[in-house]
Amino acid sequence: MTHPTLQPLFVLLEQAEQARDEIVAQQARAEQAHAAAQAQQDQLRGYRQDYQRRWQQQFTQGVGIALATCYHDFAGRLNGVVDLQAEQVVRAAQAMDELRERRLAAELRVASVRKLIERREALLLAQGERRDQKRADELASRMAWQRLQQGHAFDVA
Repeated sequence: MTHPTLQPLFVLLEQAEQARDEIVAQQARAEQAHAAAQAQQDQLRGYRQDYQRRWQQQFTQGVGIALATCYHDFAGRLNGVVDLQAEQVVRAAQAMDELRERRLAAELRVASVRKLIERREALLLAQGERRDQKRADELASRMAWQRLQQGHAFDVA
């Protein structure tokens, strides 16, 4: 059974653990989002390389100005998409880093509350032991006093 004065600390510990668990879940989602963004970036870069390789082959065979213009327009848009995706990967990495820091802070809070509970429990235990020792000492003192009094009662008679 826990001491009633510890109950608020156990409530605080439970809240801290729930907050930490939520941050851990958010961190897992952020890691998945980062991995997905990275995979999409890799896919877009691969597509851009394939597109450029195909068109280099086309240009060696000769193409019209209209087709070359279409290529350059699409290549420009594709480069823009690849750049936007690179920014998305950076933002996802930043979100992961922020959540990692928040998780570490939450874990520190949980550990701090646990340590506080341990210290309070140790303090309560030590107080109880001192109280028990005091009672035992008082009882021993009374019993010794009674024996002493009984011994004097026989001397008087």
